[in-house]
Amino acid sequence: MSVLVDIFDTLDLQGVMYFQTNFSPPWAIEVPPLGQATRFHLIMQGRCRFKFPSGQSVAANAGDMILIPGGRSHIMSCEPISSAPSVEEVMAKSGYTGSGVFVVGSGETETATQILCGHFDFHNEADHPIINALPEYMTVRRSDRAQNLFLNETMNMIVKSVRSGTLGVEPTFRRLSEIIFIEIICSAANSDQALGSVLQAFTDIHIGRALDLVHKNIAANWSVGGLASEVGMSRSRFAQRFKDLMGIGPMTYVSEWRLQKAVFLLRQTPATVQTVANKIGYQSPAAFTRAFTQKFGQSPSLYRKNQT
Repeated sequence: MSVLVDIFDTLDLQGVMYFQTNFSPPWAIEVPPLGQATRFHLIMQGRCRFKFPSGQSVAANAGDMILIPGGRSHIMSCEPISSAPSVEEVMAKSGYTGSGVFVVGSGETETATQILCGHFDFHNEADHPIINALPEYMTVRRSDRAQNLFLNETMNMIVKSVRSGTLGVEPTFRRLSEIIFIEIICSAANSDQALGSVLQAFTDIHIGRALDLVHKNIAANWSVGGLASEVGMSRSRFAQRFKDLMGIGPMTYVSEWRLQKAVFLLRQTPATVQTVANKIGYQSPAAFTRAFTQKFGQSPSLYRKNQT
């Protein structure tokens, strides 16, 4: 868990709530793309159908939560439908101003579909095998939550707070978002092979140990042979096992994670480019600048300047 926390902390994972809906049938809206955001829809009452660009669709009932990674567009509706007006059009027509409950239709609370909507997001340069392995959508059913006491209690607390209008529910959600997201993807990994493979790496007796070593000391002079020796495997078996689970080789992982750490340090600290280079294991600022520019299309200095 500590490695996962380090990953999502470095990638600047944050949860944001948009609004609570009160949709009376018939209704349908199309939600546009949004960067790398993983949108979530927690069904608090009623039911909802979701349709994705691939043609896949899924129904959700009260207590279910749908997560849609990659900022993918999608259609939400009360019944199966092939197209829908944009959320901006529906908002304008309904007179919704961005505060309070988003009401569509008669507004009869007893029969309406009530959904808590928002997203989990990362900084724009975020990149990691976990993000790349996220499926088109993830479904957390009420029955799944029953198997995860922490997640279930947290979701129940959020729903109760939203319904009661308790102050502080959004700041609380933001603070808990890292752990909530980790719990959700771990739950979803049971039904998705690619995501399950990546997450298995963190609990694998050998690869998990190697990942722990790398994340605890990214500046070390790591090599495939050195990591293999640390975890008690031959060089070839370690390299193959790492790639089988993570989808990339161990040194590619180290190189990519160094650059993610660099982004974090440039965004969050006043450290000089030379200091950042030293902290992540580069022997010279020039080598670091070349690698950073090749990955992100701008130098570390320009990147920092553009963040202000």
